[in-house]
Amino acid sequence: MTTGKVVPFNPLDKRQLGESVGQALLRRPVVSMADLKSFDGAGIYAIYYSGQFPAYEAVANVNRDGKYAAPIYVGKAVPKGARKGGDLDANPGKVLYNRLTQHIKSLKDASNLDLADFHCRYLIVDDIWIPLGESLLIAKFDPLWNKLIDGFGNHDPGSGRHAGLRPRWDVLHPGRQWAEKCKARTESAAQITTEAREYLRSNPPSDGAG
Repeated sequence: MTTGKVVPFNPLDKRQLGESVGQALLRRPVVSMADLKSFDGAGIYAIYYSGQFPAYEAVANVNRDGKYAAPIYVGKAVPKGARKGGDLDANPGKVLYNRLTQHIKSLKDASNLDLADFHCRYLIVDDIWIPLGESLLIAKFDPLWNKLIDGFGNHDPGSGRHAGLRPRWDVLHPGRQWAEKCKARTESAAQITTEAREYLRSNPPSDGAG
């Protein structure tokens, strides 16, 4: 009889560390994005949807009644200069709050979404753990706006830089003026809606039970 190799538990394994950061975020209170207050710090966040948009019914169902079990989007905000190896002790300022307010503007601009249907959790994290925490949360939840309907987190590319395709998110949720200047896609909103429903059937959001 042969036995498989036993891998010793390593508390410093990157997956263990990422899981620790992710679980810390999920213990944070849920905040209405319509009532978000200013705060300092960098970190990670999860956005939850509980409205009536038809393509997102499976997600909304597990987020109603105060459950907020399945984020529709997970993201991060790192201090300026973090990618270039800046000062590890630099004050991040309001980078996480500012990132969330950018999302709030996008949701307000969308013609078929209501900001009141969105809530978030956020966690202020030391810089070094931010990317790892975000990656593990995306892997854990397969959020629809991270995995299938890209573009929610995109910025205005600036004057004269709109030659790229319009993000799929903006095809489904028109309203951001800068996105209207981008090149039209071949996919229609109806096609993306069908894809979203199929994705959620194949990757059903967990209701958090068990």
